[in-house]
Amino acid sequence: MSFLSRLIPAATARTAVRFASSGRYYTKKHEWITVDKSVGTVGITDFATEQLGDVVFIELPEAGAEIEKGESAGAVESVKAASDIYAPVSGKVLEKNTKLENEPGIINKSPLEKGWLYKVELKSVDQLKELLSEEQYNTFKEEEEAAH
Repeated sequence: MSFLSRLIPAATARTAVRFASSGRYYTKKHEWITVDKSVGTVGITDFATEQLGDVVFIELPEAGAEIEKGESAGAVESVKAASDIYAPVSGKVLEKNTKLENEPGIINKSPLEKGWLYKVELKSVDQLKELLSEEQYNTFKEEEEAAH
């Protein structure tokens, strides 16, 4: 079980997706994805980076790797702990953000823009329906924070 999963337990309910103003979909393990046609850009949320603290190492999947929704697709280590990065969708990795390997702290400064992790060719856009909209994700975060 990842550090974030222990810190922020995942709820089991599945929720329908409403496309949010940011265009991001979210997982209950605090990953996000934006999609342009059939290519998704994946990252971790600002909430996740706040919980982790200063990130010192990031392991990302290699281009060409096949990843499965819900499976570990990499890892992030901080001064506090290490955590797996879970794939929000299944597909083939097209590229990884190599800047993060040399400068992992970028993810703390810009988790939603410059700190993206990898790009993936989606196996099925239908998997997006199982993710949260921004509004649903914010509600989920508030409920989780209130429970702790």
